[in-house]
Amino acid sequence: MTETAETLDAMHILAGALPFLKRYDDATVVVKYGGHAMGQEETALRFGRDIALLEQVGVNPVVVHGGGPQINAMLKRLNVKSTFVQGLRVTDEEMLDVVEMVLAGPVNKQVAEAITRAGVMAVGISGKDGGLIRARKLQRTYRDPESNIEQVLDLGFVGEPESVNPKVLQLMIGADIVPVVAPVGIGADGQTYNINADTAAGAIAGALNAERLLMLTDVAGVLDPEKRLIPEMSVAEVKAGIAAGWIAGGMIPKVETCIYAIERGVKGAVILDGRVPHAILAELFTDAGPGTLIRP
Repeated sequence: MTETAETLDAMHILAGALPFLKRYDDATVVVKYGGHAMGQEETALRFGRDIALLEQVGVNPVVVHGGGPQINAMLKRLNVKSTFVQGLRVTDEEMLDVVEMVLAGPVNKQVAEAITRAGVMAVGISGKDGGLIRARKLQRTYRDPESNIEQVLDLGFVGEPESVNPKVLQLMIGADIVPVVAPVGIGADGQTYNINADTAAGAIAGALNAERLLMLTDVAGVLDPEKRLIPEMSVAEVKAGIAAGWIAGGMIPKVETCIYAIERGVKGAVILDGRVPHAILAELFTDAGPGTLIRP
């Protein structure tokens, strides 16, 4: 799709957006941005234009980004080998340095630059800045298949949000600056932790009492047992889908993040395909958004 066609597509969405603009006027929308699309320049620029447009029509967007492919590329360049336990990558001290360097460095600044380039000021920060994300070591357990004994899974310096202090974000929003957050947090003892971007976005959305949490991913949303997109679900329906087994695999942590955010005051959370042009605009400003909206 050419840039002119994309512009016309965005204008078409906005032409019918007037009933929705009042709903989202001065509302906070947290957008989790990640995946392989971050490495594609045109997709990244389109994302920057859409976020800038949200700010220009009165929405307060906050971006939380990942950077897995970029981290993998840097680890390969530096010949840093990954260790996996139960399929999960361990973040040791050497790897933590690389993760923070990539996430809080080039990736963070590229996302902020794409938004600024579209005409709205964006500033990149990490969860360590201004005491934004207080983190603790992630504790997980698993049952050893041979001994059937429950054991603690040690993933090194992988953390989870213990608390979020939104003051720095609120100051930026009040100054019409779009915050772009790298998911790195700091412990009470000053230790840096690598945090899953989905988890960080959910915690930040909850702390900001956001109107929406938008989880951009590489699938259309939650699919029913016949692989059809489900436009809207309640938290109870999501939990039933997990129990029944048709919400499974990588979708489980995404819907769990949505539930976590909703339980902390977010009005609704959406899982949608970030590769679709103007998916954010279509989700917020049309009746039939392209993803799955999860409500309380």
